Amino acid sequence: MRMKSFVRTLVAMVMTTLALAGCATSNDPQLEPATFVAMQEGPGEEYVIGPLDELTIHVWRNDELGAQVQVRPDGRITTPLVADMPAVGKTPTMLAEDIRLQLSQYISDPLVTVIVNKFAGTFSQQVRIVGATQQPASLPYRANMTLLDAMIAVGGLGEYAAGNRAKLIRFDRTTGHQREYALRLNDLLRRGESEANVMLMPGDVIIIPESMF
Repeated sequence: MRMKSFVRTLVAMVMTTLALAGCATSNDPQLEPATFVAMQEGPGEEYVIGPLDELTIHVWRNDELGAQVQVRPDGRITTPLVADMPAVGKTPTMLAEDIRLQLSQYISDPLVTVIVNKFAGTFSQQVRIVGATQQPASLPYRANMTLLDAMIAVGGLGEYAAGNRAKLIRFDRTTGHQREYALRLNDLLRRGESEANVMLMPGDVIIIPESMF
């Protein structure tokens, strides 16, 4: 009798735990699925210059004032007549206007264009993938980027990856807090379940744990 009572108690505890786990899962924030192929493409947020970006500065009819430069680690650039100009955190249009104002001291009505040749972006515009993947990396975000795109870029899951326990960390600008979302990378990459593919946002961090066994 004691054994039967113990078994009933044990079963009841297990069922209660599963029920609570199911409730917790259902209340977790969810990401909307993304299609494998976008129905239509659209521009993303305006690009913000980051450290080590390579830029071409062109000044119309004043080629000697232009230059090809790399943004220094301290976030600044130097071009003819413009020394230590802050570049990080600005859009190309904003930087062009700042250079124009600086050059206006020397020439009349300069017309400046800034072109980004090679880009890394700021950390807030990168998608970072760490953990049990073939090649952890920080990827420059591009418009309409999906989870599948990011995983292809890093070579997929590692041999011992627990893909369905992966998490996506996203900063919510409206609340000022970061949120955590569950990912199903095994279902996406090894079973081809399209519902497991989701849209990414600039600044997303994907963390892939290793399996315990």
